[in-house]
Amino acid sequence: MINKHTLLWMLLGCASVTFAQTAHTDSLSNFSLFDLENTGKADVDEGKVLDTKKMEAKDYAPEIHGTLRSRYEYCSTLDASRFQVRNARVSFTGNVHPLVAYKAEIDLSDAGVTRMLDAYIRVFPTKGLALTLGQMKVPFSTDNLRSPHLLYFANRSFIAKEISGLRDVGFTAGYTLTEKFPFSVVAGVYNGEGIYQQKEWHNTMCFATRATFDPSKYINISLNFQSFEPDSVRMNAYDVGLFSNFFGFHAEVEYLYKTYNGNVFKPAHAFTGLLSYDLPLEKVFNKISFMGRYDMMTDNNRGFKNTLGQYVADDFERQRITGGVSLTLSKPILAELRVNYEKYFYTNWNLADPSEQDKLVIEIVARF
Repeated sequence: MINKHTLLWMLLGCASVTFAQTAHTDSLSNFSLFDLENTGKADVDEGKVLDTKKMEAKDYAPEIHGTLRSRYEYCSTLDASRFQVRNARVSFTGNVHPLVAYKAEIDLSDAGVTRMLDAYIRVFPTKGLALTLGQMKVPFSTDNLRSPHLLYFANRSFIAKEISGLRDVGFTAGYTLTEKFPFSVVAGVYNGEGIYQQKEWHNTMCFATRATFDPSKYINISLNFQSFEPDSVRMNAYDVGLFSNFFGFHAEVEYLYKTYNGNVFKPAHAFTGLLSYDLPLEKVFNKISFMGRYDMMTDNNRGFKNTLGQYVADDFERQRITGGVSLTLSKPILAELRVNYEKYFYTNWNLADPSEQDKLVIEIVARF
């Protein structure tokens, strides 16, 4: 059962609103409740309502999208190299009725592992209201919601990758009003055990809500809350993010605070801040982007006891500085070359995961 403190945050999140950003050059033509319509990197690959009363034969044809990410990595601390197919995603979106949409997405190679990702049906019972049932990303954290082809860096921030990155099976409701006083809010309830544990019965559930608003043309603020209990302790995560697009720059910061009921583990903190600048090019490539990022996290527990029945750190404190350059082709399909170098800082290097150490990443992304 969730406590009164958790319930209060859920209600506050559901009451929050989002002001649709209408003046940004990178905003969506179709407003999206569940993806990043205002971040300068928008993803329209999801089910949407059709602006028609009766579907024609062509309206039943699904849209097919794909993302390929292949990379080479050199770990300077280990003096070792590896190649990876980081993603080989294929998605199908479409409609069976003007007010009933669907999405199915599978990753044929997530670093060599096949994973079923999105699989949901979305219903639009009335204007502005969207109800989604199935397997989907939990609406939490700005960086977490970006699709791989929309990332600024080859690897996600600690907030998205280590603490909040999550898909689950459940129900999500969102409401959008675009006239006079534009706003939207999205909240959901989920099993809380990810996408591979769907047969168990649950006495507790995972809850999440996300709201964003634009106090001015150049600033977007997001508020996020998530409450989940994968084992025997309920954890609550609070996240606030801010970004701004101006004169070719994209500046972004995000902070996460995570608590554990009963104080069984000390609260965890995570932060990321990035700055990117796009320089338009006239020949071959459309633009070149220069990027820098700092992110950090304190010791984290994923919600499980060790063999002695204790809650101890299973994801360790570290900091990272990332520098990167990207060359982008956007027509006829998106193709991007990313070159990143990640420098890590640990208080105890003996706890460093082999994949979480200093490394050069050269990655090619193709999106169709």
